[in-house]
Amino acid sequence: MPPAVHVLGLSVFALGTSEFMLSGLLQPIARDMDVSIPRAGLLVSAFAIGMVVGAPVLAAATLRLPRRTTLVALLAVFGLGQVAGALSPSYGVLFASRVVSALACAGFWAVGAAVAVSLVPADARARAMAVMVGGLSVANIVGVPAGALLGQHAGWRAAFWAVAGLSVLGLAGVLALVPATARAGGSDGADAPRLRSELAIYRDRQVWLALVTTALNAAAVFSLFSYLAPLLTETAGLKESWVPTVLALFGVGALIGTAIGGRIADAHLFGTMYGGIAASAAVMTLLALTAHVAVAAVGLALLLGVAAFVTAPALNARMFNVANAAPTLAGATTTSAFNIGNTVGPWLGGLVISAGWGYPAVAWLGAGLAAAALGTTAVASRLHRGASRVVARSGSGAGAGDRDGTAGLVRRG
Repeated sequence: MPPAVHVLGLSVFALGTSEFMLSGLLQPIARDMDVSIPRAGLLVSAFAIGMVVGAPVLAAATLRLPRRTTLVALLAVFGLGQVAGALSPSYGVLFASRVVSALACAGFWAVGAAVAVSLVPADARARAMAVMVGGLSVANIVGVPAGALLGQHAGWRAAFWAVAGLSVLGLAGVLALVPATARAGGSDGADAPRLRSELAIYRDRQVWLALVTTALNAAAVFSLFSYLAPLLTETAGLKESWVPTVLALFGVGALIGTAIGGRIADAHLFGTMYGGIAASAAVMTLLALTAHVAVAAVGLALLLGVAAFVTAPALNARMFNVANAAPTLAGATTTSAFNIGNTVGPWLGGLVISAGWGYPAVAWLGAGLAAAALGTTAVASRLHRGASRVVARSGSGAGAGDRDGTAGLVRRG
């Protein structure tokens, strides 16, 4: 991997830490801002919704700008958002800082993903995306617990200052190692990408199938992960002191899964998607059946991290393959899809719990959502095989040598 891809992964570590660290800071924030826990929890929802909206909007707004300049600007805005959060005198200011940070984070993901895949050959896209997703995995292992620790010993504002410092490191790395690009389309921008042309990717069924599969997979995992702590304490009978350890195990599993997926997805994209999603469904089914057994719950949390994140590089690479003509919007669409799942999954899990069905029922819900993701993967695979046969008959030379790229070459009405 080029050093620039690793710099992008480091930046994603900062972004991911900011996105998820509030789960360990809600109580001190609620006390300091004199708001309820549920109201403090809206800060998490604000970030997720900002990611969903911000990715396509900022991708479109920056379409004609040099990518390195865009990355630097977005990291600067993100860092300033963390500073504003650390200095927030009121809940309203803190809420606004989270929205601004989420918009910048979403834009960076979209543009950064496009840059990462542009720096490597087509058959290394999944590995490049694995580096970026790996930054998110490390954020869950190191960044989020560290943020909670800082919040306990130095106040929640210290965690925001720390993320601001990380964003400065990422910004310096982007300036030093990400190749500069000229203005899109030449000095006068005459041949620059046009939004109308880029939006044409949404006429492709495969793009929508990739979006829905990504959202379903994320919803499956995060419908359970969001309520893993109470499942461990109230159903499995573990002490609360065990929760950080088990969450860290999930993060370790996520890092392992990302590394495995990055290695195999380029050669076996649909196989990786099938295997990872099916494994997630199986793990959540086992967890639903054995949730009262503490040892099983701990071990399955680790396996869930592995199974869930094996698919992440493949899902990212799949979107770039089917939307090859619009890489920036492809990155934005993937970012939005993941965050739609991250928003809808916990909401559905909350409905299951509110209905009185218990925490194991959330695992059944996750397994059902994963099964639906398997269904959309099967449809996409069938359409892809059909497109490959059409290209092979036309003598274009794609076919088997282009494991997934033919989906982007053949328009399917």
